[in-house]
Amino acid sequence: MSLVMTMPPAVEPVSVADAKAHMRIDGDDEDVLIASLLLTSRLHIEVALSLALVTQKWKLTLDRWPRGRDVELPLSPLRSIDEIRVKDAAGVASVVPAESYLVDIASRPPRLVWNNQVPPSPQVRANGIEIEITAGFGASAESVPAPLKHAILMLTAHWYEHRDPGEVGSSDARIPEAVSALINPFRTIRL
Repeated sequence: MSLVMTMPPAVEPVSVADAKAHMRIDGDDEDVLIASLLLTSRLHIEVALSLALVTQKWKLTLDRWPRGRDVELPLSPLRSIDEIRVKDAAGVASVVPAESYLVDIASRPPRLVWNNQVPPSPQVRANGIEIEITAGFGASAESVPAPLKHAILMLTAHWYEHRDPGEVGSSDARIPEAVSALINPFRTIRL
């Protein structure tokens, strides 16, 4: 299984101006660094939570369908499954009709559920199934929950203040506990 971003978010959840105001920075000398830290902070939080904050498109590739055939999708909140393609022996992909499946966006993780039928089997050994998805809270920064935006601000400020390389696992490299507390309610809990 692989997951590849095909369209990044159009905007970041937190602007450089907002980060500079949060960190009380005047002038434009550090704008490139701050923009980079904002991007890195967003990516860190998205990976930690299996979330897409601002609307983005991804392609999930599978070798074959899971045993139960329903597919747990690795990103939340899921907006849509845009297309499913299955490859034949020649490697030519055919689109699976949308009427063949349901999209359960209420579950966490979201699921692709088949409508009482057997999904078409790929005829190639690797990467025979492609699922195009759209995920994210919405297309604008305003759609991202405030605690996640604040966590991005705090993590950006932390990395801005701690620029020296630290050894992985050292207290310098540790994510602040306040950031973890802000993102914890968005974690997926398996029972």
